[in-house]
Amino acid sequence: MLVSTKGRYALRVMIDLAHRMDEDYIPLRDIADRLGLSQKYLEAIFKPLNDAGLVSGMRGKNGGYKLAKDPEDISILDVLNVTEGGVAPVACLRCNAKPCENEGVCETLDLWRGLYKEISEYLTDYSLRRLVGNSNPENLSNGCN
Repeated sequence: MLVSTKGRYALRVMIDLAHRMDEDYIPLRDIADRLGLSQKYLEAIFKPLNDAGLVSGMRGKNGGYKLAKDPEDISILDVLNVTEGGVAPVACLRCNAKPCENEGVCETLDLWRGLYKEISEYLTDYSLRRLVGNSNPENLSNGCN
């Protein structure tokens, strides 16, 4: 499994919002400036996060984004499922995948199912709160993507 730039940046965005839980809606411009990312790119990240109910957005003068849930209730798997379309290590295990014509004879299927289970469980147990505890809100743009 290779996490894309979109997935990595989505986690950075979620961490940024978690650090500011006591604030109201955070303007997209402020998030972009803090993280050193373009507003246009962030819009593409926020839309699916908003649609999935992980963030809440508001338009207008005092608009912006904030977390829709407590960071403890957001797993890393939640974020990656939205931004990456899942974390399956092989295409045949993805949600809505077409049945594999080799399933009955595939000698590696158990390997991939086991790996998928381990990845999913690990990322489900790893909450956004845990990531927030490992980061400094003033140093989110340090180049560690």
